[in-house]
Amino acid sequence: MPTTRAAHRAYMFEEYLQLAESSNIKLEFIDGEIFARAGGSLEHARRITNIAKLLGNQLEDERCAAFTAGLRIRVLSTGLATYPDLAVICGPPELAPADTTQHTATNPRVLVEVLSPSTEQYDRTEMLAHYQQIPSLAEVVLVPHDARTVEVFRREPQGYWSHHVAVAGETAPLASIGCDLEVDRVHAGTPIAKT
Repeated sequence: MPTTRAAHRAYMFEEYLQLAESSNIKLEFIDGEIFARAGGSLEHARRITNIAKLLGNQLEDERCAAFTAGLRIRVLSTGLATYPDLAVICGPPELAPADTTQHTATNPRVLVEVLSPSTEQYDRTEMLAHYQQIPSLAEVVLVPHDARTVEVFRREPQGYWSHHVAVAGETAPLASIGCDLEVDRVHAGTPIAKT
């Protein structure tokens, strides 16, 4: 017997913004659809805090600033609006057109995602592909939950994206902002998840 998919309504970005502003959970927007973002574990939150401290201290007197997941990022070319775990913006934030709330930036230099078992596949594929469409973006940092590593995807001058992995005892350089992430300090206070 054939099945039919229930009809659903496509939302406009402005409608999404209204819902996102009144919601007590973070909502993601893509292709006219709105999705709730899952909450993170204690270990997830700890890694984000560790990274925010590391970058915040290194960017203290610079023209770049680190923002936690309260700042929404919009990929103008694909339409994605989401909340990365951490974003670094250099210079004044460029706000998304049509966002009267002024909570959506379009010009991150670095984006950080701390991976979790439920989102890892999406973050490594679809999310990464969206992020790589942001013209200002130079580096994407992925922090696995099940390995004491830090991965950096870097846009090279020739336009391709290179992939670098730093392991325990090493440092992951973020060349675009002149910062380093010490792997042991990123994962400090967190157990490595068993898979």
